[in-house]
Amino acid sequence: MKIRIKGNSLRYRLSKTDVQMFFNNGYLEEQTAFGSSSLTYALQVYESNELSANFENNKITVFVPEEITTNWATTDDVGFHETVGVLHLLIEKDFQCLDNTIEDQTDNYPNPSLVC
Repeated sequence: MKIRIKGNSLRYRLSKTDVQMFFNNGYLEEQTAFGSSSLTYALQVYESNELSANFENNKITVFVPEEITTNWATTDDVGFHETVGVLHLLIEKDFQCLDNTIEDQTDNYPNPSLVC
């Protein structure tokens, strides 16, 4: 799972394995170490009708409605988004890049731009 933060926008991108783990477990998290501290970012299934997010104890958690999770994980839907107050949340499947990159992309979804 990757995270991108720009201003009041928070974007999570998930590989095939990430999507499957999130769908099966209802929870997925990653951690980035900064010396003696770390930033944790997570997705958690939540019984609600809309996306929401929380930042507490160096942990960002995005809460995803179960209905959205099921539909997203079992279809070709790319992602979903919502604006909560001033925060824009976007969760999407991670596609393979069209240009050269050193990043391992074998577990990413095929890029739909490659299909005629």
